[in-house]
Amino acid sequence: MSEVRESIFEEIQRTPGTHFNELVRRLGLGPGQVQYHLRLLDSSDRILQESLWGRTHYFPIEVPLEDRRAIAVLRRETANAIVSLLVEADNPRPIEVTERLGIARSTLEYHLDRLETVGLIEKHYDREGTMRLSISNPERARTLLRTTDPDMVDRLTDRFDRLVDSLLDSRK
Repeated sequence: MSEVRESIFEEIQRTPGTHFNELVRRLGLGPGQVQYHLRLLDSSDRILQESLWGRTHYFPIEVPLEDRRAIAVLRRETANAIVSLLVEADNPRPIEVTERLGIARSTLEYHLDRLETVGLIEKHYDREGTMRLSISNPERARTLLRTTDPDMVDRLTDRFDRLVDSLLDSRK
């Protein structure tokens, strides 16, 4: 295997769920070069590519489907922050999460829907009928959080979303 292909493969193993632009940036390679070697890695069954929520993510072949989906969600900074908070918090209400993270309720709901879809969080109601949030499987969540580290573009995108949400909320 070529040195370039091996470096791409190693980066995917190091950062499962990485996406195309992140590979180009981190490795300092041209997009065409990365695309060519990804195609060869995919056809040789060394990696998997999954299109999830509008972005193609690359994974080592051994990552199970349910983890691939969860990792793709956790690559987003806001979703990652929500899960990190829920791992440490004791069944907080959504308003507590929005206040602690400085995000709009609509942003929280957007990420909660995805997190619930991939089985990371649960919504339930207490005796007073107040919604509470919890982690479905805390050990799995901790393991997946260690696997993920949202890249800078995702952070900037999420921060822009937060800024727009806060500006829209301040107009109400």
